[in-house]
Amino acid sequence: MHTRAASWLRHRLGRAVVLAYLLALFLPGPGLWLRRPHLLPLTHLTLHTAPLLLSLVLFSAGLQVPVRELGRLLRHPKALLAGLVLHLAIPLAVVPFVAFLLRRTPDSDGGSGLLTAMILVVAMPVAAGATVWTDKGDGDQPTMVGLVLASTLLSPLTTPLLLETLAPLLSGGYGQVLVDTGRLAQGGFGLATTVVLPCAAGRLGALVLPARWLSRLHRTVLPLALTGSLFLTYVNASGALGSVLTRPRPLLFAAALAVAAVVCLLSFALGRVAARVLRLEAGTASSLTLACGMNNSSASAVLITASLPDKPHLLLPVLAYGLLQKAAASRIVTRLRRDRAPTPTAGP
Repeated sequence: MHTRAASWLRHRLGRAVVLAYLLALFLPGPGLWLRRPHLLPLTHLTLHTAPLLLSLVLFSAGLQVPVRELGRLLRHPKALLAGLVLHLAIPLAVVPFVAFLLRRTPDSDGGSGLLTAMILVVAMPVAAGATVWTDKGDGDQPTMVGLVLASTLLSPLTTPLLLETLAPLLSGGYGQVLVDTGRLAQGGFGLATTVVLPCAAGRLGALVLPARWLSRLHRTVLPLALTGSLFLTYVNASGALGSVLTRPRPLLFAAALAVAAVVCLLSFALGRVAARVLRLEAGTASSLTLACGMNNSSASAVLITASLPDKPHLLLPVLAYGLLQKAAASRIVTRLRRDRAPTPTAGP
């Protein structure tokens, strides 16, 4: 039953993501309620929904990584190292190009607000949700989990470095805000705990549980993790989309969508080119491409809210990027599954 449910949801994940965004647009109330911390009855414990859902997704990812494949990744780390290098190199290549395009627009600050939001997106670690899309496309899950973990563990160093390097491209005080945000990010903003511990727990479960229990856990956790990733998408989108209908700003929305589309498409394209240059196997190439284009937009939204509380409209390009990266991921994994499908043989 659980296996059929997971398979059904995997094959409709792209449409389910679009539905989650539509619900966030027209029915944001429950999502806004879930975004707030809640005190559990009869306890002093506070429940934070988004980190809990993220932990569920990553526990499932860690549970699915075979021990032998993880050992292979450590013995042959070409894709892992390439992904980490690209994670640093792509923002340095894409953001200056987008800044050049924005300076040709009539915006008084050269689009510095939109560019700030995009810098905060591409400087984030690889999105944990990329593991869900890797699983949907039967890609290289060990490589993807390795990239999520490694980029997250390195983020207290890499994120401030990228923010300070790209800050001179901004005007109107945004550059200083970016530098200050980089100092905030050095604390790790809770990502290491939220990402590493659930993955480690899933990995430990795969190592120590008997095969029969592990099989049952797989059948239960996988559909829950897929559902959790959709709820996480809805909760995150509700925070930014809730005001679109009440206070519509069509020009800003169009500009945010355009900038996010350029950054997203270039990031995925550069990842795909790198995978071809490295001559990676199809599943590993898919994982590397996904890792290059899928960044933790939830973390960037947290940083924008903390560093620019008076500019909630800057969440729009972050939200647009989140939707576009999922659409691009859906296209990539659909193509991979189609390429891997057995070719029917002609009869005698």
